[in-house]
Amino acid sequence: MTEGNMTIPRALALLAIAGSALEAFPAFSQGSMQPTAQPATNDVKTMQFDLQHRSREIHWPEGFNPETADLFSHNETVIHASCERVWDNIIDATKWPQWYPNSKDVHIIGDSPVLTRDSVFHWTTFGLQLESRIHEFVPYTRIGWYGYAPGTQPSFYHTWYLTPEGSSCRVAMDEVGNGAAPAHLRETDESLMHRGHDLWLATLKWVSEEH
Repeated sequence: MTEGNMTIPRALALLAIAGSALEAFPAFSQGSMQPTAQPATNDVKTMQFDLQHRSREIHWPEGFNPETADLFSHNETVIHASCERVWDNIIDATKWPQWYPNSKDVHIIGDSPVLTRDSVFHWTTFGLQLESRIHEFVPYTRIGWYGYAPGTQPSFYHTWYLTPEGSSCRVAMDEVGNGAAPAHLRETDESLMHRGHDLWLATLKWVSEEH
């Protein structure tokens, strides 16, 4: 499989480079979008660790069972903001690059300015150009999408599960990858997806609590 002119080995090499950068990428300071502190942990989380701690409330589509996946990550945090505010930041996908540095060129197909239950969107993450299609959409609680190279079958499923905790919101983000590329990524850098999602949650926490 190729991604445009990019072969899987080259794409995986870019993923590994990006993963190293994730560990050093700082968070943003209040009101300035300037680096200040380290958001992602340095703990190496194995796929087995993530499977043991995964959210049992997440709905997985057929063919994307974490227990049989080639790659899986689970990340979770409490954000001191309402689930409504957190949700609004998740679905406002074209603004992700303003606060999540591992995303760029997000374009939602159609007229809606934000993600909806029927959305298809194109974006770049870890240097890869992807297409994603919404599969589950329950406002303020659940959103999940398939991820794939345009013109191919879905190889990833990414999902968010939000639950209120008083005035705060617990956010779980789980992802399954199936196929040769996710399997190879697990062999070469098993915790890369976990580290990338740690960064996403850290910056989502920042933008939701401060803005």
